[in-house]
Amino acid sequence: MAEVKIAAEIRTEFGKGVARRTRVAGKVPGIVYGHGADTVHVTLPGHELMMALKTANALISLDIEGRNELVIPKAVQRNALKGHIEHVDLLAVKRGEKVAVEVAVHTEGELAPGSNLLENVLNTITVEAEATHIPEAVTVSIAGLDAGASVLAKDIPLPSGTTLVTDADAVVIQVLAAQAEEPAGEETEAAEGAEA
Repeated sequence: MAEVKIAAEIRTEFGKGVARRTRVAGKVPGIVYGHGADTVHVTLPGHELMMALKTANALISLDIEGRNELVIPKAVQRNALKGHIEHVDLLAVKRGEKVAVEVAVHTEGELAPGSNLLENVLNTITVEAEATHIPEAVTVSIAGLDAGASVLAKDIPLPSGTTLVTDADAVVIQVLAAQAEEPAGEETEAAEGAEA
């Protein structure tokens, strides 16, 4: 995963009014924490941050007024209506350090013939990986699965150096049999027969 470089400024003013003015100026308030160090309040450029966060578990090389810090996003607050970023929590990491993160589960292939339904019980699983080698997603094949089949967390192939944190027996995907609906005409005839 490529590092994204973003310059940040230390934030010394706090409160809703200050945060609102920061966002109006096209910037996003955030915090950097981890490794037992004091929390650092920062302001980040909104557009650059938004582009970086398009990649899940983005690795960001943060330049905080001349001091370089490697971080990954841990919590992103977005505006419910407009979707823009309102605040971000960044976790400081070191090269070679392992971190637990959630990764998306993608499927590939076609189910067995028939009208079966695929249910994603879990859209993400938690894995532990080196901070500089976090997978963007994991892919599982559903080719040929029939009604009643399920894929457990332990069945999902993980990249080298990545270990599963989610319960190994947790159901991630299951295949359900589609419920057949009775034609409307038969219901009407049955109701008329009961009235007679």
